[in-house]
Amino acid sequence: MSTDSDDLVRRSLAHVWHPCTQMKDHEWLPLVPVERAEGAWLYGPNGERYLDAVSSWWTNIFGHRHPHIVERLKTQLDTLDHAMLAGFTHPPVVELSERLAAITPGGLSRCMYADNGSSAIEVALKMSHHYWVNSGQPQRTRFIALSGSYHGETMGALAVSSTGLYRDAYKALLMEPIVVQAPDCGVMDPGTRAPGVSWEDHARRTFKEMEAALEAHAHETAAVIVEPMLQCAGGMRMWPPIYLKLLREACDRHGVHLIADEIATGFCRTGKLFACEWADIEPDFLCLSKGLTGGTLPLAVCMTNEQVYRAFYDDYSSGKAFLHSHSYTGNPLTCTAALATLDILEERDWPAHVRKLGQHLWNQVSELTRHPHVADVRQQGFVLAIDLAADGPGRVPYPAGERRGLRVYQHGLSQGALLRPLGNTVYFMPPYCVTEEEIDWMAGVAIEGIQRATAG
Repeated sequence: MSTDSDDLVRRSLAHVWHPCTQMKDHEWLPLVPVERAEGAWLYGPNGERYLDAVSSWWTNIFGHRHPHIVERLKTQLDTLDHAMLAGFTHPPVVELSERLAAITPGGLSRCMYADNGSSAIEVALKMSHHYWVNSGQPQRTRFIALSGSYHGETMGALAVSSTGLYRDAYKALLMEPIVVQAPDCGVMDPGTRAPGVSWEDHARRTFKEMEAALEAHAHETAAVIVEPMLQCAGGMRMWPPIYLKLLREACDRHGVHLIADEIATGFCRTGKLFACEWADIEPDFLCLSKGLTGGTLPLAVCMTNEQVYRAFYDDYSSGKAFLHSHSYTGNPLTCTAALATLDILEERDWPAHVRKLGQHLWNQVSELTRHPHVADVRQQGFVLAIDLAADGPGRVPYPAGERRGLRVYQHGLSQGALLRPLGNTVYFMPPYCVTEEEIDWMAGVAIEGIQRATAG
């Protein structure tokens, strides 16, 4: 590494607190400097390159620096950089809201913007509870969430997450959700699918716990919150659309809101534009971020319907207004990036393209289903996850402290592939611009890395 690269790393370690990181690791695990990016690749200062197999935390759906997004941002910057959205409006936010309302499921006609996915979840939680307050049911203060869920790092979003790795340190500060068993169709965790049981049968059986929770707690519950079909940060847990369909029906029966966290699953990740489309359902709140701007700028939105909107629409003196805001709500530049992303989505049948790439990826890694140290290989759309285990067939996990997944990550970097794992779960979530040849190479690097990581 050049002196300039070394200097950049030194300065970063001196002042930057890197996210989701035990900083002491970087005494032996080098930071990776990145100078530029193009398409599916990240480039270091000396020409090193890394295939971005995780889309830079699942954001960069069309590849880095897509020319259409870049051009639209340059044009927008020449006219309007920012204006507050309270009492003002501007063309990008209006057009974006119209277009989102046109492509999202059902009657989601109202858009409340935020800066990131966690903040969009905060909007949904507050808006759901506030709806019930405005409707004369202030006792609805609880939320139902799935085991293994993750909805973000802000206090409300973290409260309705049940992944202990992120939540436990702050438990004393958080409201307590009602947590029910997720219909996780993997095989590694307690309560997950037994061998020989179909995904649909497992989901139907698991739903009985959700039904029981709704029957017992609907009177005090504002909403159920789920990541439809794919719980990402909790370990790439996957489940079939029948659970989502049953959940929508049950929420309707019990008069409870349904919040769909599609921050990671939206914009074709699961093989449809939105995961909710697999079950043909409309949530009461839909949270979007990550791919919303093609991975270029931070923007999120919480969408809801007219019924929810009307519960807040009254004279100011009624106290029913939703007084929630962020300084950069609906920023024109971020909205422009989102509009450019929607333009690209209209250019071709991206869901079909994603499903085709997903099938090709499966073909390249399916041999791992027979690996003695792989417990499970599963896929939703263009997301594929591999659980490493001390005894794959016996579902005996590796001790977490051995960090076998990290060994795969290190091997990937040495070969030029970014394969950041979730514990001992290695996964792929690449941008849609990746070629079949790049998929072949990326899969080969991962397989070699898994062989090395599990050899001793």
